[in-house]
Amino acid sequence: MTQDFKKIVLDNGLRILLVPQPRSLATTVLVLTETGSLYESKEISGISHFLEHLCFKGTKNRPHSIDISSELDGLGSEYNAFTGYEGTGYFAKSQNKNLYKILDLISDLYLNPVFDSQEIQKERGVIIEEINMYRDLPNRRVQEIFLRLLYGDQPAGWPIAGTRTIIKKLQREEILDYRNRHYLSNSTVIVVAGVFEEEKLVEEIKKVFQGIKAGQKLSIPITQESQEKPAIILKSKGTDQSHLVLGVRAFDFFDNRRYPLEILAHLLGGSMSSRLFQKVREVLGAAYYVYSSADLFSRHGYLAVNAGVDNLKIETVISAILEEFSDLKNKEVPAAELQKAKDHMIGKLFLSLESSDEWAGFYGGQEIIERNLKTPEEMVQNIQAVSAEEIKAVARDIFQDQKLNLALIGPFEEPARFEKILFLK
Repeated sequence: MTQDFKKIVLDNGLRILLVPQPRSLATTVLVLTETGSLYESKEISGISHFLEHLCFKGTKNRPHSIDISSELDGLGSEYNAFTGYEGTGYFAKSQNKNLYKILDLISDLYLNPVFDSQEIQKERGVIIEEINMYRDLPNRRVQEIFLRLLYGDQPAGWPIAGTRTIIKKLQREEILDYRNRHYLSNSTVIVVAGVFEEEKLVEEIKKVFQGIKAGQKLSIPITQESQEKPAIILKSKGTDQSHLVLGVRAFDFFDNRRYPLEILAHLLGGSMSSRLFQKVREVLGAAYYVYSSADLFSRHGYLAVNAGVDNLKIETVISAILEEFSDLKNKEVPAAELQKAKDHMIGKLFLSLESSDEWAGFYGGQEIIERNLKTPEEMVQNIQAVSAEEIKAVARDIFQDQKLNLALIGPFEEPARFEKILFLK
């Protein structure tokens, strides 16, 4: 499944990633900027996400949001935007023949938003309702609580969308200032995946992005990490099901233990045959969902187990998760189980790359974090090279009592109830 790509860096620092797919029926244009919630200060937390929303609300060439959506809908396109911790993206996917139309459109909303005051006010209400929606979803809310538990009052611990209080206060001038400091040529990546003529496309990109502002890219502040004992945040709520995240601090994206950590998370809860799925759901019948993941960023990372649990079996499930943590730090993973996990990860990797937008995200996501692109085949080699000894070593490092963190939403009043079982054997 080798997929060629080409990276071009213009004189102003603007990066172009070209991913040719001659047999694709659709082409994707994705524009990314290296900014997200980790770049924000407390006073403007959520501004990256607010700004992303506003870019669709009118441009110099398309003054109203309906002008943008009608044009894209008229092309039969898929389109959207997203904000993460370290990147913000705008994309459109359409028939190959529409490539230059969607390139013009995405470049327009990226470069020329007007930030109309009335639109800002309306979108403020939309974002507050989005925040309300997430707060009403306990499986989403508990993840936010977990991150606050891990990182406290710093960007890594704040929700991407911000808080209602801050969103209500953000002013147009603050949004403009933030954009001027972050939407720069040397922090922008343009990815095109699909069918195109390379020379013609590059010239068109140079033309439509010629007005992009140059400047000095800002860096992400270092994430402060300190923990001396297990920690719990309990949000008491009368729910029929408890929702928990139990996890540990790990390390950042650039650490050479990245792949052992990702396989470790997969062994725990990355598939229906994983340890936790089998124990918690199939044997105990205590949860509808249980999964684990390793989330790595440029300045920090963690491993977490998420579960929705029968209220009456909450201690049993927590103990079962901790037992698996202990088992992985004390015993090497059997060879057959390790290879099965690797094969499943590799299979999921290739299944996630079936369309042009997925290829654009695959390479674009790597570029904004590490700027050292790996092909799927190179990732497979890294996965296959991981040994049982390396996984055990990572488990011994991260699975320590003082690194344990439990976020819990459920009909419980006393955190002490769970403090007494939050330890490893």
